[in-house]
Amino acid sequence: MKKVRVGVAGYGVIGQRLADGVSLQQDMELVGVADVAPTLSVRALREKGMPYNFYVAAPEGRPALEAAGIPISGSLEDLVQSVDVMLDATSAGVGAKNKELYAKYGKKGIFQGGEKNSVADVFFHGYANYEKGLGAQFLKLTSCNTTGLIRAVDCLDRAVGIEKVAITIIRRVADPGDYHRGLTNALQIDKAPSHQALDLMTIMPHVQATGILVHTPVTHGHIITVVATPKKSVTPKDVEEILDQHPRIRMVSIDEGFLGNASLFRYARDLGNPRGDMYEIACWRDSIVMSGNDIMFAINVPQESVVIPENMDAVRACMRMQEDRIEATETTNRYLGIGKWRNLK
Repeated sequence: MKKVRVGVAGYGVIGQRLADGVSLQQDMELVGVADVAPTLSVRALREKGMPYNFYVAAPEGRPALEAAGIPISGSLEDLVQSVDVMLDATSAGVGAKNKELYAKYGKKGIFQGGEKNSVADVFFHGYANYEKGLGAQFLKLTSCNTTGLIRAVDCLDRAVGIEKVAITIIRRVADPGDYHRGLTNALQIDKAPSHQALDLMTIMPHVQATGILVHTPVTHGHIITVVATPKKSVTPKDVEEILDQHPRIRMVSIDEGFLGNASLFRYARDLGNPRGDMYEIACWRDSIVMSGNDIMFAINVPQESVVIPENMDAVRACMRMQEDRIEATETTNRYLGIGKWRNLK
């Protein structure tokens, strides 16, 4: 079996997880990763014995990388020439510049949620619109919140039809280890509607969506409450059973000890998951209630790792590794070990 050759640009919060994700896909080969400076993530890579080949993303970064003892396998341009597809996890705006390099060599590129939609041919989600990504040269993933939100809404929409949704996002203010947002003791509200609601409608134009976002001074995960109007009459038990069937949604409860975002992060660490990552979103059984005919529920979104499976799906779509979305997503899930806990039921 010829493996699809993949490179990762940007070895930060998302990039290092993309590299690990690709390395687990038995039908993909990670050629290498690229970054511009000896960040803590890059230094940790060296201390782990350089399991991945490292490429310098900008010539001016080479002296600092060499001074830090980082073995360099070549330039970003060298990496691009050696792959079939690039997963770009660079800072917002950098990916758009890198796109020129990918296009120069006729390579495919997959960008993250921070880039503008105009960077790609297709705004992509593995479950909601996999078919639109088939053979595309440039795809853009949705943000972490939008990725988790679409998983839940798409799941319900395919089962009972969803007319509209209203969401409230309780958003972590920064990733663990970040200081650029400052030290705060306050909540901050954004103007409505949130971009996640608008992005959902871009992926699922048949669903009306609106939403409010509140920034919170925490770092481990977002919580989203969803009020959805179904096209068919359902009960809370129906909703629970539907969501429970989705491979990337884990049903949890307060009685089990899952009191909030920190409980889920701690549980992922106790499981021994690298970096405390969890690919699934969690939905609280206790949160599923009805408001008239509307469904209301709450989900937890692990912002650092939730988009990794959908990135693997994107590689499968643009490279036409699988033509069918279920076959593709199930292959991704199997290699990432998603859903192992279901075997214990």
